[in-house]
Amino acid sequence: MNISYLEEKTKLIPCTPHNIESELIETFKAQILSNDKAQRMAEFFSLLGDSNRLRILSVLAQQELCVCDLAATLDMSESAVSHQLRTLKVMRLVAYQKRGRKVFYRLLDHHVLELYRSVAEHLEETD
Repeated sequence: MNISYLEEKTKLIPCTPHNIESELIETFKAQILSNDKAQRMAEFFSLLGDSNRLRILSVLAQQELCVCDLAATLDMSESAVSHQLRTLKVMRLVAYQKRGRKVFYRLLDHHVLELYRSVAEHLEETD
């Protein structure tokens, strides 16, 4: 095989914008996520990649509960539920309120509930 032939076949053809006005390109660039925000969003979504956290959110989307009730509902230890709740709290997905000796958890706000419901609805759609 001729090396120059391979080199010729693998040369990259430079890409140039296709009939897009430079003003439109600048508009697109202005709407791109910043690196910092993209990183924070990636961390947020990776946090939701844990099935136990999603199960906890699914229960809290219905009602606020204390750790012991969450643990019983999910067949998990209280320690495991508490650990997941700490992570969810740091990411501002859940809030808590002390009532006597118990701590009750709930979804932090409507954004979290809407996100949960949107993903659940999306997964239920059929092609």
